Amino acid sequence: MYFSDYMNEWLYGEKGYYRTFKAIGKSGDFYTAVSTSSFFGASIANHFYQMIKEGKADRNGWLIEVGAHQGYLLCDMIQWLYTCDPTLVKSLKFGIVERQPDVREAQRAYIASRFGSDVEVVHFEDISQVNVAYAFVVANEIFDAFPCELYKEGKIATVENHTIGWEEASDDMKALAEKHYLQTGEIAVGYDAFAKAMAKGIKQCDFVTFDYGEKYVRNDFSIRIYRKHETFPLFDEAVDLAESFQKDDITYDVNFSQVLEAFEAEGFQEAAYETQARALIRFGLIEILEQFARQTSQANYLREADKIKTLIAPTMMGDRFKMIHLKR
Repeated sequence: MYFSDYMNEWLYGEKGYYRTFKAIGKSGDFYTAVSTSSFFGASIANHFYQMIKEGKADRNGWLIEVGAHQGYLLCDMIQWLYTCDPTLVKSLKFGIVERQPDVREAQRAYIASRFGSDVEVVHFEDISQVNVAYAFVVANEIFDAFPCELYKEGKIATVENHTIGWEEASDDMKALAEKHYLQTGEIAVGYDAFAKAMAKGIKQCDFVTFDYGEKYVRNDFSIRIYRKHETFPLFDEAVDLAESFQKDDITYDVNFSQVLEAFEAEGFQEAAYETQARALIRFGLIEILEQFARQTSQANYLREADKIKTLIAPTMMGDRFKMIHLKR
């Protein structure tokens, strides 16, 4: 099978890594911005709120998260919107796109623990099920979890019995690699279909997503395995694919040029592309922290400020992660 099929089975198969709820943070395999600080979601919500105030977003539309894990991000956003304007929690509608039944149940339980029955969140199994006039769609680290092909100088990876081999790539695959100046690295599979489904069901859309990667190719393999906060390059001699298969996370750096190309083909335009640090600061992260400082103890403030450093420090998440805002 091609590597994309192998990776799809690894992550989403019957016993796939993402088939059931996975802990994120200290007890899991990795950290995300969402698990680092609730101010991540508050900052994005603050940006959405400013757009609503300026008439750039519909206060009667939808706020939808794709790949919400336990639901922290969406809940943090709802909480901040309520702080800014309590009427928004009544006028807006909320949704989560999540394909895994076990994960949906974990999300429902967490949302109920945060809001009881005061907030209704609709679940969609796939983005293609969303059919609305306007939505602000947010996602954190979803594109790195799309399956990919591995490409090396005109050849494409295959997998048999957890062993990687190589065969001549198709002309279409070679043309795509040449278009993105790629000689060696990952070629994502599924971006086009995802963008098409979003465009078909959402008439007007603001899509804000964060992930690690660049707008250019590295011409090297970034694909790696995460296990208990340790990183193992896929082609490291110490990696045993049979042992890691479906037990550890597998991911790669996102080529944002490929993301943009897929969405532009469906009528989206790039509204912004910048580092996570620049985006969160522009969204109001520092002002939110200052507001928090006026309402809490010095110890609480310092603890939260330390978490925020992780989000925006150049040597941590600040520069490595990027935000792209796509608008239609």
